[in-house]
Amino acid sequence: MYFPQFLVGMVVTVCVIGAWTYEATGSVRIAVAWTALTAVLLQVGYFALFVRLVFRRNPAADAKARTNPQTTAMQSSPEGSEPKIEQMATTVKEL
Repeated sequence: MYFPQFLVGMVVTVCVIGAWTYEATGSVRIAVAWTALTAVLLQVGYFALFVRLVFRRNPAADAKARTNPQTTAMQSSPEGSEPKIEQMATTVKEL
């Protein structure tokens, strides 16, 4: 999920929680407290998902990509040049 998408969802969710809590309790203090708690929980959840994405990487796939000469040739071409069409066609055929 992209950050702007998350941010819009978070703002809408926090506003709904704030309005709902105020409507249910009639207290601004309680509504603000629940709204703040909701915002903190959403941020913690977003951070946990981000950490999971970072540490969930597959080391075996990374090692395979590093040892395959055609894959590394396509990923790290010399500055200013692009991989040749023949290399890309060969790689696509192998997949």
